[in-house]
Amino acid sequence: MTISMERLGQAVERDAAIRRVQKLQPVGGPGDKIFPPTYPGARNTDPARHVFETRRINGKDVRCVLIDSVQSQANRLEEALSEALRDGRLAMPHFVVDFQGQKASLSLSADGKDVEFGSGTEYDLSDVGAANSGEITSLEAPHRVFDAIIRDSELQGQRFDETPLFETLLKARPQFAVPMFEVAPTSLLFGAWHSTGKGGGLGAKFARCIVSEIVGVDVSVDPESKQWDGQKVASRIDPLGIRASAKVIGGPVDWIVAKSERGKGAKRPSEINHSNIAPSVVPGGVTVDHALHTAVITCAGLRRLKFPGTADETAGRAVLAAMGLVALAEQDSAGYPLRSRCDLVCDGRAPFEIVRPDGTTEEFEIDADAAAALFEEAVDEAKKAGFPWNEQPIRLTPQPRLVQLVALSRAKALAGETEAEDTGG
Repeated sequence: MTISMERLGQAVERDAAIRRVQKLQPVGGPGDKIFPPTYPGARNTDPARHVFETRRINGKDVRCVLIDSVQSQANRLEEALSEALRDGRLAMPHFVVDFQGQKASLSLSADGKDVEFGSGTEYDLSDVGAANSGEITSLEAPHRVFDAIIRDSELQGQRFDETPLFETLLKARPQFAVPMFEVAPTSLLFGAWHSTGKGGGLGAKFARCIVSEIVGVDVSVDPESKQWDGQKVASRIDPLGIRASAKVIGGPVDWIVAKSERGKGAKRPSEINHSNIAPSVVPGGVTVDHALHTAVITCAGLRRLKFPGTADETAGRAVLAAMGLVALAEQDSAGYPLRSRCDLVCDGRAPFEIVRPDGTTEEFEIDADAAAALFEEAVDEAKKAGFPWNEQPIRLTPQPRLVQLVALSRAKALAGETEAEDTGG
């Protein structure tokens, strides 16, 4: 069956959740090796690692591996909504930070440590954002409406964090969610927290109402060690025939040929990405029986959101539930190319389920077109109930200091500076 607007409203008003458990396989076919994400080891010297854990599936303890985390899935689902917005298949309130025409001129000192703005090379930031659009939206900013990109922008020439609109968003709460619904409803669905404001992060906070995760099930292990036995190889053959004994001095961009192999600072050319790299075998990749994509839209969580002043609070919650269905259906249509050598595809088509309070379920099916139509119907009902809905985005421009920061980062990258992860220290 398909789901009607009436049944969706009933679900968000009285049922527990809407969920789907979709079986996935590698696009190379069952049993093909995949590469889940890697995370730093426990110590700085430990190699990167996949995340393994034992889960209870069909009454049995099964070794599983994390393929796509809840946080990563949230980003991908928002990306799917962003694509639908850009293609005109969807319209909803959101913020846009417009970098079109934003430029900064600067020059770096010889060692790259000091910078002078106003002269030197000009950096045009019109190509930032998805598809070099020159725009960052609240669906793409990591912390959504409370992200630093939005905070450090301007609305009609005024710092956004000093505007009445920003002050209104700071006062939004689950018990008073209308202001957030009006300008950034995705922040209600995927969660948002103003963690950097006054009061030590005691600002507006909204829990996720959609949780999505992909895990690999029944990881292949070595029969003797009982440990995961995935391996990967690496090597490179240099077509120029540069030998390891030909030493260089300096970094990957400003290097010179060393006059002596024993000279101070002399290093192998492989350290600046020249010469051969000997073949090596290191742990990496897994073989699994299959992958499971579990997605849950919590109706109980949606009911925690209150919309005082509207004629029917359920109408607003139905919009958010329909938005979640659109995101999941759009992701299905786009496929699951999660990262290099981790491209998955649906193994059949699993139905969605409405989970009743007693745990029983009711199945329905929905594709991207039907989900978009349901969303539009839900929006119409919400408008009738007095919900504010502006399909034109709120457009911001980056503050000059943010433009300078992005330009300086580009300059350092082009100068050959390698990026190190910020550990917060």
